[in-house]
Amino acid sequence: MTTRDSESVPAPESAPESASVTRREFVEKSSMAGMAFTIVKPHVLGARGGRHVAPSDKVNIACIGVGGMGGSDVRGFGATEGCNIYALCDVDDVAAERSYRTQPQAKKYKDYREMIDKEAKNIDLVTVSTPDHHHAAASMLALRAGKHLYCQKPLARTVAEVRALKAEAGKRPKQATQMGNQGHAAEGTRLIREWVEAGLIGKVTAVDFYTNRPIWPQGIRRPTEAHNVPPTLDWDLWLGPAPFRPYHPSYAPFNWRGWWDYGTGAMGDMACHIMDCAVWTLGLKFPGRVIPETSQLFAETAPKMSRITYEFPVAGTMNAIGKNGTLTLTWRDGGVLPARPEGWPMLEAWPYSDDGFQLWMGEKGMILAGTYGESPRLVDAEADKAVKAQPVAIKYARTKGVYGELLDAIRNGTQPGSNIAGHAGPLTEMIVLGNLAVRAGRAIDLNPTTGELLTKGITEEWITPKYRAGYSY
Repeated sequence: MTTRDSESVPAPESAPESASVTRREFVEKSSMAGMAFTIVKPHVLGARGGRHVAPSDKVNIACIGVGGMGGSDVRGFGATEGCNIYALCDVDDVAAERSYRTQPQAKKYKDYREMIDKEAKNIDLVTVSTPDHHHAAASMLALRAGKHLYCQKPLARTVAEVRALKAEAGKRPKQATQMGNQGHAAEGTRLIREWVEAGLIGKVTAVDFYTNRPIWPQGIRRPTEAHNVPPTLDWDLWLGPAPFRPYHPSYAPFNWRGWWDYGTGAMGDMACHIMDCAVWTLGLKFPGRVIPETSQLFAETAPKMSRITYEFPVAGTMNAIGKNGTLTLTWRDGGVLPARPEGWPMLEAWPYSDDGFQLWMGEKGMILAGTYGESPRLVDAEADKAVKAQPVAIKYARTKGVYGELLDAIRNGTQPGSNIAGHAGPLTEMIVLGNLAVRAGRAIDLNPTTGELLTKGITEEWITPKYRAGYSY
């Protein structure tokens, strides 16, 4: 599997302000620092899968999807101390060429089902960096084979797939799982939570999110012209669990993100990053209501732009007061920008960024940060200067970055922060509920305690997808 992921990301906080890097460069550079591991006594818990790994042992990794962002993950894990890239799997030889060339020792496969079946006894960790429609099927195979798991965001396309992964991971606490929302392992996200909990902006009243995505075609109809499948691509394996349709470059290798059969649109691409800190800091679970507003809807693709409002009962949240008992989170994409917030400095330009940002509004002030929680600051310049001069106490341990954090968890028998059962699953479920409301073209209501969908008449296939024969979740 492959994707040409073109996300751009601000430089890590230690970089000069003028630095500009792609997301792949950001992940690689920010995750490489400090990769030495604490020495612990070697011990093995039964079979190889799900075991603790001693520092003297290599963690054997099988990578599914090794072009685009998958290639970045191959390089990231490959450069991490104690890792061995044991096997690579991709349906497109051209997209995978760089990973194949830089990891010549790795065994090569086109079908991840065959790879996991044949190599289960030899691998410890499986990475899944495919288009979204393979995430649940590949991840479930890895979990059931007893393997630690790293899955790119979002975990899945639909509510049923996410809930199945949460349940499976919950039964396997000794198998470390992690979603590839890199900001959760970074400094900025921890700073924001520490500032909120220290009361620097008072209780949170609302949070706004913005991304410039989509940067691929959406809001379009299915193409009708014929194309030959490239000779290096196995189209049937690329489709995998999705319904069959003829090959077209509108789907692969990159533009799949806008198609509901394969991707999750702008929200699925970026909300696992931008909304991550709010879900974690505020202890959010299920919204009571999700309200979508969009451009023209098309049957098979996400809209060109959307605004999605999540309403959470304040009761049960942390560090929030909301308004009239309701905490509101608002997502915007496709060029829909929030209005200049009340209290924004008159001499400061708005919007903050044409790429993506998160804006936290509280009783006493505001916090502004980038897509990944990077470069957080208090909007009040004097308050920001004060907290930078006298930082609040560190409450949340800093990590070695997304790859190092996972490897530490595998070695220590613990879970990373963005693990499936504890954080990544609930975060992804909230996000795909937003997409469900968009597809339905109407507000949806849920039981905010159990997550039961109360709105009737929504197409079941959008909630519980049917897979082609040979795939399951």
